[in-house]
Amino acid sequence: MSSEFSDVELEGYLEEALPRDQMVEIETALRSDSTLSERLAEVVSKIDAGVHSLGSIWRRGRLSCPSRENLGSYLLRVLDTDEMDYIEFHLDTIGCRLCNASLGDLQQQHEAADAEARETRRTRYVQSSAG
Repeated sequence: MSSEFSDVELEGYLEEALPRDQMVEIETALRSDSTLSERLAEVVSKIDAGVHSLGSIWRRGRLSCPSRENLGSYLLRVLDTDEMDYIEFHLDTIGCRLCNASLGDLQQQHEAADAEARETRRTRYVQSSAG
């Protein structure tokens, strides 16, 4: 059972950089497979010793993640088609939890700003018609 996960996946698990479903799958396997737990300990010891893979450096630096500004532009649908496609791929297929959380935060801010703008307009309408 422990061989079904690569060392790269275990590194991603430790960095919490995997999609939620895959994180759950590894966590569940760790609870019942002592060999996998030993492999995970080996991966941790390599990381502690300063041995890093290109993939771990890439994930840690979030080099493939779009900027928060690009996520905001994605939310407003003002990017060109290629950028929109890449961000959708990054969010949906890769399942980047950090970018999905950032997008969720931007959506909440956008909705709050919309609600505030509606309330401001409503107040202006009432004030202008009351006179």
